[in-house]
Amino acid sequence: MRRLTAVLAATTLVLGLAACGSDDSDSSAASPDAPLKVGVSPVPHGEILTYIKDNLAAGAGLNLEIVEFTDYVQPNRALEEKQLDANYFQTVPYLETEKQAKGYQFTALSPVHIEPLGLYSKKTETLAELPERAVVAIPNDPTNSGRALNLLAQHGVITLRDGAGTSATQRDVTDNPKQLQFRELEAAQLPRSLDDTDASVINGNYAIEAGLKPATDALALEKAENNPNANLVVVRDGDQDDPRVVKLEELLHSAEVKTFIEGKYQGSVLPAF
Repeated sequence: MRRLTAVLAATTLVLGLAACGSDDSDSSAASPDAPLKVGVSPVPHGEILTYIKDNLAAGAGLNLEIVEFTDYVQPNRALEEKQLDANYFQTVPYLETEKQAKGYQFTALSPVHIEPLGLYSKKTETLAELPERAVVAIPNDPTNSGRALNLLAQHGVITLRDGAGTSATQRDVTDNPKQLQFRELEAAQLPRSLDDTDASVINGNYAIEAGLKPATDALALEKAENNPNANLVVVRDGDQDDPRVVKLEELLHSAEVKTFIEGKYQGSVLPAF
């Protein structure tokens, strides 16, 4: 009886080890033929990837699956939870803030495009016409609120403390001649805020989605030169060598995609390569 028990125990152990080996195999790198699931903001990221999917992916042997998100929080959460293989919606400064706050172990790849942040208004046509105590909406996440304040400072609307840099907050405003009243809102809500504010600083993707043309409609617009806020693909640490990711990076930085961006967006989105 003891011998039979020992045999059964040994058999169970072997089966258990085999099961563990099966789990390891299942968690290995995905097949190069498997779909690459990428989370994006609809505009322009989704449009750029759709162009690639429709025109370039098959020739490169890439099976591309596009998943759209309407905020800046869910794409990183979905990547962390392995619901996505990559995402394409954010900048390096935003990613670094997210990593510090939430512990994400992500890697940023090469810059693809710049969406200049702009100041828009339905009530005034120039910066000079902004009234005293005007209500100005800005993004409420630390990275983009800092960008917004720097944009206003670069155009002489406010003055920031020396050294405030891209992480500037309202506490860093040292001079506000028109006594502007800042209202912080979630970035996706900013286009809708234009009916209720004197002006709003809006991220390029949300401006375009709302039918605004940054190159012509913005009262003030970020410059492309030396702009650290290029959008790029982000993956989990170690996945940058996934053959599917390598193929996507090659296509995103191709001459065809550069021509597509320049032709479709007419200066409202700028290639960063």
